[in-house]
Amino acid sequence: MAESTSCTNIQESPVTPGKKVSRKAPPVTVSPTASPSVRTLILGIDRTGRIVQHDRTAPKILARSSDDLLGGNRAYITATQPKDGGAPVSPDKGATLVVAGLLEAIKSDREANDMISIALADGTVASSVVTARPMSAGGSDVSAFVILQIPIPSGERFIEPGLMREVLLRDSGPSDEDTLDFSDLAKKMTEQLVPAFCTAAEVLVLESLIGDNEVPAHGPDANVPLRRLHVKHDKENPAWQAAFPVGEILRFPAGSPYARSIESGAPVLETSITPEAAKKLARAWRRKPVGGLLSDTSMLVLPAISKGKVVGLFCCFRELGTRRFDRYDMEMAMDFAGRQAVFFDHATRYNREHATALTLQRAMLPTHLSYPSSIDVRHRYLPGSELVEVGGDWYESIRLPGARVALVVGDVAGHGVRAAVTMGRLRTAIQTLAMLELPPAATLQQLDELMQNIGEREPHFATCAYGVYDAVTGEIELAVAGHLPPLLVNPDGTNEYLEVAPSPPLGIIDDGVVETTRHPVEDGSLFVLYTDGLVESRDRDISEGLDRLQVAFGEGAPEKDLEDLCKTALDGVYSDAKRDDIAVLIAKLRRIPEDHRINFPLEPELSSVRQARSMIRDPLKRWGLEDLIPVTELLVSELVTNAIKYANGETLLQLILEPDRLTCEVHDTSPALPRVLQVDKDAENGRGLHVVSQLSARWGARRSQSGKVVWCEQPVPADIADAMRLAMGIEPPIFH
Repeated sequence: MAESTSCTNIQESPVTPGKKVSRKAPPVTVSPTASPSVRTLILGIDRTGRIVQHDRTAPKILARSSDDLLGGNRAYITATQPKDGGAPVSPDKGATLVVAGLLEAIKSDREANDMISIALADGTVASSVVTARPMSAGGSDVSAFVILQIPIPSGERFIEPGLMREVLLRDSGPSDEDTLDFSDLAKKMTEQLVPAFCTAAEVLVLESLIGDNEVPAHGPDANVPLRRLHVKHDKENPAWQAAFPVGEILRFPAGSPYARSIESGAPVLETSITPEAAKKLARAWRRKPVGGLLSDTSMLVLPAISKGKVVGLFCCFRELGTRRFDRYDMEMAMDFAGRQAVFFDHATRYNREHATALTLQRAMLPTHLSYPSSIDVRHRYLPGSELVEVGGDWYESIRLPGARVALVVGDVAGHGVRAAVTMGRLRTAIQTLAMLELPPAATLQQLDELMQNIGEREPHFATCAYGVYDAVTGEIELAVAGHLPPLLVNPDGTNEYLEVAPSPPLGIIDDGVVETTRHPVEDGSLFVLYTDGLVESRDRDISEGLDRLQVAFGEGAPEKDLEDLCKTALDGVYSDAKRDDIAVLIAKLRRIPEDHRINFPLEPELSSVRQARSMIRDPLKRWGLEDLIPVTELLVSELVTNAIKYANGETLLQLILEPDRLTCEVHDTSPALPRVLQVDKDAENGRGLHVVSQLSARWGARRSQSGKVVWCEQPVPADIADAMRLAMGIEPPIFH
């Protein structure tokens, strides 16, 4: 048998020449990988189909002598097994047609494959895969090599240890690209074991490795749960798949080969499993077919050991009729198990890092979005596909004073924990900067400085689009750092990508300038921010993705539900096996109703303070806020007094009513921002902002194009707020 399994290359297998064979005939390499479950024979034939060469093992395997083979027709080696079990009938008439088809292929100078029945020397018939490969042999009669792959009888399998070792240990296991998924790992491992080493095999790992990505601190005991990752049978017997289902989490009974291997950390060899032992295991699992499948099989349980601890098991079976496992098989298989355990360790570490990054990223993404009452905002975040690590995409909607909102989307370059941490830093920074009410360009400049400081330790960069919409003026201020332009969808369904001043990404702006652009927005328009994963992929140009997004937000889009629009935006991206993570933010922009925003121009005279107090009474009465009149008069008086005293030019008083708050704003032409002074108890001036801070819920100031705005807010009584929400169709709370 050793001779028959070594015939994988004609250079290594001397041929027996016929009368007209030339030694100049070139050698041919056949199957690059020998398999212990099949044996390979090589025959040289001429253009008529006569056998003119054969390897040295052919007479021992086929039911023909060397003299009979040489000069004989290829069909002579075929046979049919009679139904009564008598001697094989040769040649097989059906095979004659197959041989004719192979010869036609050879004459056409092309390779051909088929199946034929071969008469063997032991009086049996075996189905063989036959490959006819045309050859150019100079003056030789050989016009083609015929390669026969014949199954080895069960009793002769697994008797060539050198060949089994070569198959088990070649390439040291799965390739690097397959070492990150436990299921793929297990499939590759069982394919190495079956049929080279055993007739069936299963791979099990500790459930803690899959569920928690953790190796137990102490060695596992027999009661530890394991998950079956894969099972393979050499004949794809469905009974094995049913009795040993993939994905099952199970515990093994004490004293079983599985339990003994887990507890000892050593391989366990069962030369033959007794029917009683097989039935006991079947009863423990409450699966009767297990007893029949394992009865009288030879079993080898191999522990996968990583860092001194058992992390899984390789279970190998040889069915009745094949050679039983022995000590040499066990030693050979433990070499295999030791090599494969390394890949389990790699997968565990990768999954742990991936889970850490994903948890970190989810913790850093916003749990809710805030926005003014007239605006509606929805979002979607889609993690990258399984082949891509966690990314750094993020989004924000931050409600600002004066019925304004900051809408932000960003993308940190790279993937993994570092990208997620950087994303968290940027989110925290932009929330702080937004409350400082800086213009969008100034906000991105500050973020760039933060990224450059981070880059001193670990170089990184990010893109960002930052817009501030004012629901009073109906204008949006926009600044972009290396990011794709936002999409503005008008109420009639027309849309356009907003023109923005180009600038490098955050972290590499250096001396570059980020500019703020202003865009008027019609009531009911949609503002769409997104990251590049939505419009760009490895098999699609970014321009196609941008066009697809415009089509998705075409005619009728402004009237659709925002949740449905989020789903529409993501249509077609789920099937991408190497998709980057995606963030989408969609805002429906509407102005505050006209009767909820009132402006009072004031002259730069102290008499305007009294005029301002009288002006606010009528709108507060109309809004049902009579109880707020005294406090509001005092707040307006202090704010207007400061504006007239320290600013030159016209002053504007503005009241903005939202369901949950009343905002008073005073606009003046001075860019100097006010600050609370520490004054002496006997001082007559400097207490205005102290009064404002005590009587209002909160106050602040921001610079504007023409100067500054000082504002303060008061809460609206709950009954009036509920009535306003009902009239506006808003369900509390405003957060989403």
